[in-house]
Amino acid sequence: MDIFKSLLDFLLHLDRHLDLWANEYGVLLYAILFLIVFTETGLIVMPLLPGDSLLFAAGALAARDTNELSVGVIIPLLIVAALLGDNVNYFVGKTLGNQIKMRERILFFKREYIYETEKFYAKYGGRTVIIARFIPIVRTIAPFVAGAGSMIYSTYIRNCIMGAILWVTSITLVGYFFGNLPFVQKNFEFVVFGIVGLSLLPIVFEFVKKRFA
Repeated sequence: MDIFKSLLDFLLHLDRHLDLWANEYGVLLYAILFLIVFTETGLIVMPLLPGDSLLFAAGALAARDTNELSVGVIIPLLIVAALLGDNVNYFVGKTLGNQIKMRERILFFKREYIYETEKFYAKYGGRTVIIARFIPIVRTIAPFVAGAGSMIYSTYIRNCIMGAILWVTSITLVGYFFGNLPFVQKNFEFVVFGIVGLSLLPIVFEFVKKRFA
């Protein structure tokens, strides 16, 4: 329970935590940000790390004159972190895909998930990888399933690169230009909920559409 409370406090007050880390660690904060983004996108068992809100908070922090962080470093660095994480996830999925199909389940992945996802990829193509990048949890699972399914690597990596660039750049710059507004600073936890809520809208839409289909 204490771990859950600590995680919730970290998620809701990312701006304060990053500010403290910047004062304590200085430029080493770049490595911490890199590790968090890489872990969220690269380790299938860590889908709950704060990707969107972290980028927003990092952009807001870079806009302040009181620290050494630069948005010109944060954006390319975290694009690389996201790409490395995605590729690790893809090739782990490719390695375990046949085992899942034979055993029916590994961890929380069932064989039917791969077949259903293959149909989805076949219908919507590689742009699914770009869309998934903006949805929490899904962005962690999508590379694994793409590797475990039938998506060829050339198609995957092309859309993966585009998705990483769009995701990191857009959300970091929004934080850079708007994250230090007085209203945002005073209500950062509500902003976090808003970011997560907007990110989850595609899932809610698909769920509702499926229920009424």
